[in-house]
Parts: sequence; C-alpha cells; structure tokens
Amino acid sequence: MNVLSFDIEEWYCEKAYDGDRRYKYVEYDKYLELILNKLEERNIKATFFCVGEMGRLFPDVVRKIADRGHEIGCHSNVHTWLNKMSVDECREDTHVAIDSLEQCVGQKILSYRAPAFSIGEGNKWAFEILAENGITRDSSVFPATRDFGGFPSFGCDGVCDIQAGDYTIKEFPIPMTKVLGKKVAFSGGGYFRFLPLWFVKSEMQKREYNLCYFHIGDLLPETNGVLTRKEYEDYFKEPGTLYNRYKRFAKSNIGKAGALKKMMNLIDSMEFVSLEHC
Repeated sequence: MNVLSFDIEEWYCEKAYDGDRRYKYVEYDKYLELILNKLEERNIKATFFCVGEMGRLFPDVVRKIADRGHEIGCHSNVHTWLNKMSVDECREDTHVAIDSLEQCVGQKILSYRAPAFSIGEGNKWAFEILAENGITRDSSVFPATRDFGGFPSFGCDGVCDIQAGDYTIKEFPIPMTKVLGKKVAFSGGGYFRFLPLWFVKSEMQKREYNLCYFHIGDLLPETNGVLTRKEYEDYFKEPGTLYNRYKRFAKSNIGKAGALKKMMNLIDSMEFVSLEHC
C-alpha cells in the first residue's frame, strides 16, 4: 500500500507572509494543474491536506482538487505547529479549519495532518481534539526526532489504531529507514529531494506500507532566500537566530531543481492510493 499525499498551504502563506504577489499564485496554480493532470493520467487519487484558510481565501483551489476526485484533508487552520498551541488554541484552530473546508467542498473532512508533523509525546491530547471534530484518519506522526519535535517514542512504523479518549483514530505515520545509522524519513519533503530516486524506490519496494508527502513549494526550481529574523519568527514561532535561519535555508532549497521531475517519475513507476481508499 503506497499512500500519496500533498500539503496545500502555499497560496495562504503567500498572502499572509510573503507579499501577496500575483505571479506566485499563477505559479502555484500551474504546478497544481501539472500534478492533477499527472494523477488523472495515472488514474491515481491522492489526499490533499489543505489549511482551513484556503477554504475561505482560495476556495477555487480547494474545489478544483475536490472536483478532480481527490480527498480533501485538513492541515490546521493557519499552519501553526500544534506543539506551539495550548489545548484551547488547538481546539479552536481545529474546529474553525474543518468547518471552513467542509463549507467549501460540501463534504465531511475525515483526514488530518498537523503542520510539520507536530503531534508528539508532549501533546498527544491533540488526537482526542481531532476525534471530537470528526477526524477518523490522521497522518501527523513522524516517529523519530526532528527539528520540530517528532515522536520518537511512538513505537509504530506502519498503520495502527490510536485510542483517543472514547474514540479511535487510524494513524498513518511517516515511514522510516536508516541512513548512516540514523533513523530518517525518505519518502517526502526535503528527505525525498536529497536522497537519490533509486534509493527511495528501493526502500518503498521493501515495505508493505509507504506514505509519500509533497509540497508544491518544494517542487519549484527557484531558490528561496534567507528569511529575516522577523520573517522567521513570525512564521516558525521560535528564535530567528542566524543558525536557525541558515539551517532552514539549506533544508528548504536542497534538491529543488529536479524535484518535480523526480516526483513525476515516482508517480509513473508506482501505484498509489489516498488515505480514504486505504
């Protein structure tokens, strides 16, 4: 089982943080259309996790995805890490986000992914909030240590059930492998862009369960600049030290030039399903 997913926040982030530049929306629209056309060509359905504000500010983008037969999942409301929220903030954010997306596409939202996979040992309470809001499938767990937390104690590298109060949620964690003795992801984000395609395919062929995740912003060939301290702190909600900003610069730009072609090659060579079809 190979699950294909996309995190959709670029339009919102451009409007909220990056200057509301018209040409960027055109660029994002173009890349989304390329992806949707490829999936249609391959008769593949994917899950697109959209931030709630996309449903309010860019409803045509969300509806375009849904109209092509893909699952719309929730990716929080304004792309704030869940481990930077209080319980009450998370409850409000989740409710508003899901309501916005449901109003936009006219169907129940049942799948969720936290920004930056930001559910871990310290905020497991988030699963119950998701379940209270109708979420039955989650893909927020990165079962290793990473910059934004991770969940190294999770203990499961495949699909499993999580008990959340009186509810049960089916969890789809990010699959892991080992590189130079370190537990890392390989099937999405900067890991996918950094690792050779033959390695990614080889790892996927070893497993019964894989989950790939992509951002449209990661597929654009141009290099992003180094964020100012204010830009970094406004977005990441942590100190914008020179080290943090240059580390984010490196991770955001590695392997971007060939990322779209690489992803399309992977889609051409593998069978995929959405979370709702698992």
